[in-house]
Amino acid sequence: MPRSIWSGAISFGLVTVPIHVQSATEDHSIRFHQYHLDDMARIRTRKVCEIEDREVSNAEIGKGYELTKTQVIPITDEELRELPLPTAKAIEIDAFVPLESIDPIRIGEGYYLAPDGQVAAKPYKLLRQALERSAKVAIAKYAWSGRERLGLLRVRGDAIVLHAMRWPDEIRDPAELLPPPVEVSEEEIDGALALLETMTREDLEGEEFQDTYTEAMEKIIEAKREDRQLPEAPEPEEPSKVLDLMAALNESVAKAKAARGEDSGPKPRKKTAPKKTAAKKTPAKKSAAKKTTARKSRSA
Repeated sequence: MPRSIWSGAISFGLVTVPIHVQSATEDHSIRFHQYHLDDMARIRTRKVCEIEDREVSNAEIGKGYELTKTQVIPITDEELRELPLPTAKAIEIDAFVPLESIDPIRIGEGYYLAPDGQVAAKPYKLLRQALERSAKVAIAKYAWSGRERLGLLRVRGDAIVLHAMRWPDEIRDPAELLPPPVEVSEEEIDGALALLETMTREDLEGEEFQDTYTEAMEKIIEAKREDRQLPEAPEPEEPSKVLDLMAALNESVAKAKAARGEDSGPKPRKKTAPKKTAAKKTPAKKSAAKKTTARKSRSA
């Protein structure tokens, strides 16, 4: 069971829900240490006091705010815990909004909020069901690690998840990164939509969504441990220069359909010119002869 990161309560109007905060994600990345290559001894980072020129322990180290080069204001962990904020001990819900109204760039790490004891079970379930039926998310404030933060509460299964959020002034304006103005035709947009449709999925399960980097690192480590030849890296495909955008879109659609085992459709047939049929010629002399014989019979 993951350890509790923070303990407090969710404040929902006059309703209080005691909770424990636990991390909702796990990091399975392979991590490396630094070693001295001559003897493979670990390289350590030592904390040294600049004035006394000696290594100090963690018990001698504290936080401080530098006003000037010669004046530092010390701040203790107890002072940070006792900040004069209503959010220091509680997650204060301020509003409820549709999830679609929030730019995903503002949403950060997720944490599970677990009810703290039997007394919190009913108000916890009440808040969870209210969020679920309203199809909205809660916007809250809370104070962790010496600063007040903005958060988003949503429902995931039977649990309430708290996502850290960035303040509006923490999001950079992308205007300076935009490309110069260009024109895109409707045909090109339709081609991009066709490619999007062929790449649409119902879930994110499958081999293409696995961490291949970690798997490759594990193979290299295992090969070096057993003194075997390292696995060869596949040759990367050289990116092709896009000269005709529509041709690139059509080829991408065909490849995406082939990868999914779909028929890319019959190839358009070449238009052939219709064959000319010769008109039947009737001999003029015979028709004239028939007319004269008909007249003679009538006169007789």
